[in-house]
Order: sequence, then C-alpha cells, then structure tokens
Amino acid sequence: MTLLLQVSDPHFGTERPAVVEALVRLAHARRPDVLLLSGDITQRATARQFAAALAFVQRLQVPRVLAVPGNHDIPLWHLPARLLQPYARYRAAWGPVLEPVFDSADVLLLAVNTTRWWRHQDGQVSAQQVQRVAERLARAPAAQRRVVMVHQPLAVAHAEDERHRLHGHAQALQQWGAAGVDMILSGHIHRPAVLPLATGGWAVLAGTAVSRRVRPDAGNSVNLIHVTATATERATVERWDHDPAQGDFVRASVHTLAAR
Repeated sequence: MTLLLQVSDPHFGTERPAVVEALVRLAHARRPDVLLLSGDITQRATARQFAAALAFVQRLQVPRVLAVPGNHDIPLWHLPARLLQPYARYRAAWGPVLEPVFDSADVLLLAVNTTRWWRHQDGQVSAQQVQRVAERLARAPAAQRRVVMVHQPLAVAHAEDERHRLHGHAQALQQWGAAGVDMILSGHIHRPAVLPLATGGWAVLAGTAVSRRVRPDAGNSVNLIHVTATATERATVERWDHDPAQGDFVRASVHTLAAR
C-alpha cells in the first residue's frame, strides 16, 4: 500500500500560520509515502515565497516529493522573467524536472505541466502531452494504479467552474481513459471533489491547503489517498479539512473508488 498526501494551492505568501502547523502535525501523524504538490505553491513566484514553501515541505518529512507548477508559480509582473525564464525560481526550489514520475509496485504517477507563460490563469494540455501520457499509462503493469497529476482540472462539479477546465481536456479525458487511467489529480479552483469520469477513472480535486484564499463553500483541506494494488479496490480518497475550533485537520469524507 502507498499513501499519497495531496497538497494543492498553498499559495505561500498568503499562508495561515496556524493551518501550516496543523498540516505539519497531520503529516507527522499519518506518515505518507509521497507528497504531491499540485500547483500554485506560491502566490507571486518570488524567491522568498518559494523558500518558505520549501522550508514547509522539509518540515513535513515525507520521503518523496512530486510537484507541478501552477499559474501562480510563474512571475506575473516581471515580464522579462515571465517571457525568458518563467520557471527559473520554481526549478531552483523543486529541481529541473517539470513533469516528474513516481513508479512503484502499487502506483504509476505521471505529473503533467499544464501552465503556459502566455496564459494568465488558464491551463493547457497539448496533443503531444496527451499522447505521451496515454502511451505510458497503457504500458503500466496491470497491478499498478495509474494516476495523472495536473494543476488545472479536467472535470469540475459546479457549472460556474467550467471555465477553469484545461484547454484540451476532452482529448485528454478520452485518450487517458482509454489507456486505463484510474485517477486524475488537480487543484486550482480551491474546491475539493471526487468525481467519476464518463471516459473511465476518477477526477480528484483538492482544495487550498493552507492559504487564506478560501472559497465561501470550502475551507482549507488536503487529500490523503491510499493506493492498493488489488483487483477489487483502486484507492481510497480521504479529504481532511482544517477545523479552526479544534485547531487541527480532521477527516471530513472518505471515497472508496471502485475498480474500473
């Protein structure tokens, strides 16, 4: 069994210190195997914000970290940096690879960079990315659970969030579904959800982990995802919400994802 901790949209620079401390306690208590950072790690992609995010991740003490950039992780106002070196600060913190891979007996996880320097908020997945990911998913052994992580979502639960879906989402859903994807993880809209996909598999959206930039209907939350290589159970997704009254993250919901 592999335990994944999905932390999305922490927006360092807008973090709530008490929520940060509560998430550190949760990670120490649950001891996940892999930390997944699904974008918008910083608010304005400054060196100070990336340093704060990196210090936070180091405190979590998770053995393996996989990250993808979000639209906030590219400089917005510094136009020369945005045009010529949009990922320079991101790479200084998280390494040169923008699309890392985690490959174990239980799970194959493919991270896909959906940010584009010429887009402010919207994300995009190219035909080349779709095909490359589909081919890698199709080659995965039957025992592996196939997971893709992006920043902007491919599916949403609310009509007003339709405009935030990835450009190229229809092609990606069709091809990745045909290749056997089990889960597509994302963030961006600060609204957690677990949604079945008509093309196969599930969309797992995370809320904002520690930022004060919460939605009226969703506070701070993270996902703990239990992946087991069995024939009858794909994964269990636990949503953990920060409860200000208790000062800790508490388990808010559990979704057991049936086999395809």
